[in-house]
Amino acid sequence: MAFTDLPFVNAILNTTSSLLLITGYYFIRQNRKLHHKKVMIAAMITSSLFLLSYLIYHYEVGSVKFAGQGTARTIYFIVLISHTILAVAVPPLAIITLVRGLRERFDRHRRIARWTLPIWLYVSVTGVIVYVMLYRLYPPA
Repeated sequence: MAFTDLPFVNAILNTTSSLLLITGYYFIRQNRKLHHKKVMIAAMITSSLFLLSYLIYHYEVGSVKFAGQGTARTIYFIVLISHTILAVAVPPLAIITLVRGLRERFDRHRRIARWTLPIWLYVSVTGVIVYVMLYRLYPPA
């Protein structure tokens, strides 16, 4: 596998994280706590693999210029900026949320999970949108 394959791998990892987060939310709403725990640990692992792959890619390749113009460029940068700002919050939020759940501090876990889930899900989904726009709709020259 070449470094140029990593954006696709990252999109798959982000998609997987999104699906795991939704599944974990479903399980906790059904009071299936053990299933919720397993799926959320899997989401954390998947997101961690994404972050590692993302950092390796950008270390090797650097930044990639968006080739789209006009409205597409405006939409891309709105999504990218909101994605990037919120992505900074995901690792600490996810770690704190996971640790509180594993320590069975469920009152504190629920309180932060109400923030963590939507932010983490938004970042995962918009990561895929950024990938599609940057590498599929308007691929670099």
